[in-house]
Amino acid sequence: MTGEAGRRPRADAQRNVDALVRAATTVFATAGVDAPIRTIAGEAGVGLATLYRHFPQRSDLVAAVFRREVDACAAAAPVLAAAHEPGEALGRWLLRYTEFLAAKRGLAAALHSGDPAFGALPGYFDAHLGPALEGLLHSAVEAGQARDDVDARDILHTVANLCVPAADGGTERAQRMVAVFVDGLRRTDGR
Repeated sequence: MTGEAGRRPRADAQRNVDALVRAATTVFATAGVDAPIRTIAGEAGVGLATLYRHFPQRSDLVAAVFRREVDACAAAAPVLAAAHEPGEALGRWLLRYTEFLAAKRGLAAALHSGDPAFGALPGYFDAHLGPALEGLLHSAVEAGQARDDVDARDILHTVANLCVPAADGGTERAQRMVAVFVDGLRRTDGR
């Protein structure tokens, strides 16, 4: 984030932004995106004026949380690739992606609300998560540990569909269904 005239924000201002986004992530995960703004400010240890100075609209804060979560999910890909065999890294990342999708109470509805603040987020999602998954998938295919007849975009959308919230609001069903899907991605023909 840069301030006026391309300057970087002051360190204390950046700490406040970081604290607000972390707090909003926690509050949204437990209470949904319609949680009281006062709760988020309190969790961050800042006043309402500070929150509104950095995030004038709720949608600004929701978008910041979404971008932060997308970045964290994308950043997990190279870490998993370095620590695991390609097929295992792919499976673990897809479960991490499942957590990202399944734990966002109300976020999907907010993102599809038509609010212009969310207009760029689908592109942000595709630009960050698509390449993260493509790299893992390519490595798994090259190692003979994944099918070569699917692409990253299909996988992202399939997993998203499997993560449609269950009536009980839990994420266990989504994790089980994605585990079944990951098993289906594995090569079983011995090639």
